[in-house]
Amino acid sequence: METTKKEKKFDTVKMMREIRDRISAETQNMTFEELKAYIDKQLSISKTKRIGQ
Repeated sequence: METTKKEKKFDTVKMMREIRDRISAETQNMTFEELKAYIDKQLSISKTKRIGQ
């Protein structure tokens, strides 16, 4: 039995890793207060609410 390999049009895992790496680089030296402000800013840009609010 032969298996066929499909060509991926979109690699979700690769995209998630790239986003995680970018965020880690942007926030690596932030204090807790700076990190909270960063998260609030990113949530306001995307118009997403915090969990539980």
